[in-house]
Amino acid sequence: MPLHSFNGVMPTIMPSAYVAPGAQVIGNVTLGPDASVWYNCVLRADVAPIVVGARSNIQDGSIVHVTRSTDGTFIGEDCLIGHLAMIHGCQLHNHSFVGLGAIVMDGCIIERDAMLAAGGLLTPGKRIPRGQLWAGRPAVYVRDLTDRDIARNRAGAAGYVELAKLHPRD
Repeated sequence: MPLHSFNGVMPTIMPSAYVAPGAQVIGNVTLGPDASVWYNCVLRADVAPIVVGARSNIQDGSIVHVTRSTDGTFIGEDCLIGHLAMIHGCQLHNHSFVGLGAIVMDGCIIERDAMLAAGGLLTPGKRIPRGQLWAGRPAVYVRDLTDRDIARNRAGAAGYVELAKLHPRD
């Protein structure tokens, strides 16, 4: 498993979590049960912690980092983080969704069942309220998510838990 110590601190990975070959998990990172970190992701917790909750997934090529100006990066349970996303010094509440290639900057909060669309840029300190969809660069409010949207996002997180069970484990 591609786990690396930093300043004597090793990542804490629950036994049911999945870290794909080629991913790099460094320092004070905690991965909850059934969380998944996919191919070529980097989670680097060298100046503050990164916590990834149960059943959340960080898809291929994404970067999760921290900054000294925040308490760390916290990703709740059942979160979807799309391919090539950048998550930095922020909080993603349970059931939140970050689309492909999106960027979430320092001090941002994405509340429960809220979504940043693919390619979106959430600038420092912004907050996406529960159940809202934001998009653009910089991201702005687009609309409220429907019950169907929320159900689809939740199903996507569950699907990644099942998919991770099919991939090889070192």
